[in-house]
Amino acid sequence: MARFSLTKLLQLTQQGKWPYILTLAHALLGTILVYLSPRSNLAFLLLLTSFATLYALKTENRFKLGLGIFMALVVIPILGVRNIFYLEIIFQISVFVALALGLNIVVGFAGLLNLGYVAFYAVGAYLWAFFGSQQYYVLPFAPGTQPPDLPFLLPGDAFYLFMFLAIIVAALTGILLGSPVLRLRGDYLAIVTLGFGEVIRQLANNLDKPLNFTNGPQCITPIKRPTLPQFVVDSFNAVFQPIVGRQVETSTLYNVMFYLLALVIILVIIVVTLRLEDSKIGRAWTAIREDETAAVAMGVPLVSLKLGAFAAGASFAGVMGALMAASRTFVSPESFSFMQSIGVLSMVILGGLGSIPGVILGATTVTILNLQILQGFSLYLSQLRQSDAVIPIINFAWRDLSTQLDPAKYQRLLFGIILIVMMIFRPGGIIPARRRQRDLALDESEEKREG
Repeated sequence: MARFSLTKLLQLTQQGKWPYILTLAHALLGTILVYLSPRSNLAFLLLLTSFATLYALKTENRFKLGLGIFMALVVIPILGVRNIFYLEIIFQISVFVALALGLNIVVGFAGLLNLGYVAFYAVGAYLWAFFGSQQYYVLPFAPGTQPPDLPFLLPGDAFYLFMFLAIIVAALTGILLGSPVLRLRGDYLAIVTLGFGEVIRQLANNLDKPLNFTNGPQCITPIKRPTLPQFVVDSFNAVFQPIVGRQVETSTLYNVMFYLLALVIILVIIVVTLRLEDSKIGRAWTAIREDETAAVAMGVPLVSLKLGAFAAGASFAGVMGALMAASRTFVSPESFSFMQSIGVLSMVILGGLGSIPGVILGATTVTILNLQILQGFSLYLSQLRQSDAVIPIINFAWRDLSTQLDPAKYQRLLFGIILIVMMIFRPGGIIPARRRQRDLALDESEEKREG
């Protein structure tokens, strides 16, 4: 009876005006709570999940598009300048969504296991870091010995040109990597790409001699940002200062600008990915993923299409690397470790291989777990350790709790458990691709017939 009632309730939420009412109520409630409590993590999570409600409930596309644009372009920037930490989390989500969408082309569409994907991210970052900083004039100096008054090679507005150059250079790097190794399959390809990712990181770490190209582990800084016109700052304050409640500084609006640039890049990536998925190239990638031998027998040009997948995925990572370098104003080799590649791969698997909405949800989930939930729990436990509170019944003092039990230290363990659970109970991911859903349904029906 309870199950029947729950089913009827779920069906009711998808009928008539209820989807519109529930979607608006969810978005409005999340917005109000974050506005009234800018430091509440629960309110922020409620606001973010309103985008999932907007996607899941059956409403007209015009309604989804209009509300989504309003939330992304108006609500998020206003709430973000009230608490810059939330805007930082959303920017990080945007970066990893773009990286995951790029890797989804390589792994989800073409079925090529790439464990060094973060290398293309590093290529885009170091491209703008070198030309947008003083590094050109630092070439003859050892790290830390350069004069303090060196000029910048290019003005900050050259960044917009380098966003396109990062796409091209990263794509060429993907082709350069793929040309000698894409005849390999499976584990062998994964090992080679892993090695390539480590080669790029080690180059960034050690290419400070004999000429100082990367400044080694001391990182390249400062890096120029594009110009933010003063009239933009004044216009924002003139319109939104009564809502925000204070004068917004230029440094804060830079965070809004980079968030909006990341949003534009994600929209372009989604459009390109959708067009590729429904094209002859996308169907050929699917054929390669399912059975390379059969694909070759049907006349699919295997190597050239694999190179195309690597180039497309690498280009998305390259442009986000350039954006990250300009946003952070520094680039460090530690940002491009092997675990970053594994993290992006786990986002793709968690969301659903080949599924665009699934990958977006997977990247959002993993980033929030990393930056907010686990870090929030660790901060809360740290506060308890500094108090005189005790755990009731067992009478255990919180100050005696070991720091080794901080949740933030067990990120990889948690993600490993999540991936194992997903592979057992939902192998297609949170939102499986349509083709993957049909394959899984077919496998289940065959198992029932055999049983």
